[in-house]
Amino acid sequence: MTEKNLTSEELEVTATDEEETAVAGDSVEEAIVEEETLSVEDEKDAEIAELKKQLLEEEDRRLRIMADLDNTRRRATLDKEALQKYRSQEVLTNLVQVLDNFERGLSVKAESEDAKSLLTGMEMVFRSLEEALKSSGLTEIEAAGLEFDPNFHQAVMTDSNDNFPSGSVLEVLQKGYTLKDRVLRPAMVKVNE
Repeated sequence: MTEKNLTSEELEVTATDEEETAVAGDSVEEAIVEEETLSVEDEKDAEIAELKKQLLEEEDRRLRIMADLDNTRRRATLDKEALQKYRSQEVLTNLVQVLDNFERGLSVKAESEDAKSLLTGMEMVFRSLEEALKSSGLTEIEAAGLEFDPNFHQAVMTDSNDNFPSGSVLEVLQKGYTLKDRVLRPAMVKVNE
């Protein structure tokens, strides 16, 4: 059949089919363009989301580095303060033994005038040494008659005495000292059972 042989009804159907095909073709083209537009927008959204994620990660990393830096500074400051506070610890530890020897020397009874004058001179040197050490932060640990404290006392002997409560210090065998808030040497004591 040719176009000349077609009836008017057939022409209308053919024309309608052609229009539908043209409309369908336009719809497909619009769908493709719309799909391409959506995929470009999706890619942009995905890229933006990835960049935001990277930005948040970098910000978190920066904050952690800053916190680490602050902690390092704080630690260095505390170390410097502790070093300054206890700088004389080693010297004072050695001088505590000198104090012990002075006390032993001063406990000797002097008979002659020469020995008494020597003893008086030693007492003066001992007192000035004590004052100098106290000004550096050295303090004697109190022990006699107090309750035994393992943080400040070292029990080297025990005894039984009904006049004192159990666990109290009966006698100080060697004085203990602290430097500021640190125990330099614990007091050696005899403890009541």
